[in-house]
Amino acid sequence: MSAPLARPRVQALAASQVREVANAGFGQAGVLRFWFGESDRATPDYIRQAATEALAAGRTFYTHNQGRPELRAALSDYLGRLHGREITPERLSITSSGVSALMVSMQAVLDPGDRVVVVTPVWPNLFEIPRVLNAEVVEVGLEPRNGVWALDFDRLLEAITPETRLVLLNSPNNPTGWVLPAELRAPLLAHCRRLGVWLLADDVYERLTFDPTTANAPSFMPLAEPDDRLISTNSFSKAWLMTGWRLGWIAAPESLHTDIGKLLEFNTSCAPDFVQAGGEAALREGEPHIAELRADLLAKRDRLIAGLRTLPGIEAPTPEGAMYAFFRIEGQGPSVPLAKRLITEAGLGLAPGGAFGSRGEGWLRWCFAAAAPALDEGLERLAGWLAKGG
Repeated sequence: MSAPLARPRVQALAASQVREVANAGFGQAGVLRFWFGESDRATPDYIRQAATEALAAGRTFYTHNQGRPELRAALSDYLGRLHGREITPERLSITSSGVSALMVSMQAVLDPGDRVVVVTPVWPNLFEIPRVLNAEVVEVGLEPRNGVWALDFDRLLEAITPETRLVLLNSPNNPTGWVLPAELRAPLLAHCRRLGVWLLADDVYERLTFDPTTANAPSFMPLAEPDDRLISTNSFSKAWLMTGWRLGWIAAPESLHTDIGKLLEFNTSCAPDFVQAGGEAALREGEPHIAELRADLLAKRDRLIAGLRTLPGIEAPTPEGAMYAFFRIEGQGPSVPLAKRLITEAGLGLAPGGAFGSRGEGWLRWCFAAAAPALDEGLERLAGWLAKGG
C-alpha cells in the first residue's frame, strides 16, 4: 500500500526558499542574518504594556470572529485619518496575521481554475495561496529601469482580461521596494471595475515609504467606492514592529463582511484578545514611532545602497519603500546556491531572489532593518568575498 499523501496540488507547492537558506545558516556561529523581513528591534514598550495589562486582567477568552469592537473602531479612525475617507467598522475584519488576511480574502473570492494576475517579484505567499486554492497564476514582472524598479503598466492592463478573477498587487513591494505611482491607481481601478475584476492590495508596507511628502504610499482606498471590488489586507507586523504577534486586518466591501466572518471561524476562529489590546494601542499611539522608524529605515537604505554600489559587478536599484535592497551580482548563477555560498564563505545571510518568483531569480534580498554596524560589517564581508573572486 502506498504512503498517504497530500493532494497533488499541495505536493506540487514549492517549499520556502528563504527558509531553506535560513535553515542552512542556523547553527553556524557568526552569520549575519538579513534573510527575514523583520526589524532587529523589539516591539515598542507602549504596545507591549497594553497587551501585558490585558493579559494580567484575564483577557484570555474567545472574542468576536472579526475582532473586538474597540479595535475595529480604532482601526476605522486610523484609516479615516490616513486616507481621508470613511472606512466603517462594518467593512473591517481583524485577522490572526497578515497572511491569514490574504488567505481568507482569497478564499472568499476565488474558485478552482480562476485566473489570478500577480505583479512580481513578490512575497511568495501571494502567488502560492492562489495555487493552494487551485487557481491559475499569471505573472507580470517588474524591471530595473534607470536605477529604480518599474512596472510596464500597459503589459499589466493587457494581462487583466475579462477572464481574470483577481489582481494581486503589493506596494510598497517585497522584495524590490517598488511603489505604484500615484497616477496609475485610478486607471488600474477603473480597468478592474469595467471588467468586474477583484483587486487585492497587500498594503502591509504602506506606511514604510521614503517619500517625505506623504504619510503613506499611494493607496486605492481614497479612490474606491464602498462597493468596488477592492480588498485591502494589512498587518501590524512591519510599521509597528509586531511580527511575532500575528495580527492583521482586512478592509473589504460590506457585502463580504458576513462571509469573511464565516471563513475566519473556520480558519482561526478569532485573534487573541490580549494581542488585540496591543493592536489598539499601536493604532491610537503609534504615529511618533512610525515617523521615527521611517527616518531610521531611510538612513539605513541610503547607507546600504551606497555601499553596494561601490562594489564591483553589483546592480542595486533604489527601493522607494519597504525595508529591502534587491540586488544582483554580475556573473553569478541561481540564487539559492549563491545565498548558501555566501553563508558558508562570507558569513552573510541573505534571501534568494528565486523565492519571489521567476522574475526574482538571480537576485538577492537584503533586509536593512538592522543596526548600522551590522550593515557595515555585512558590506565588508561581501566586499571581501568579491575580492577573493566570489
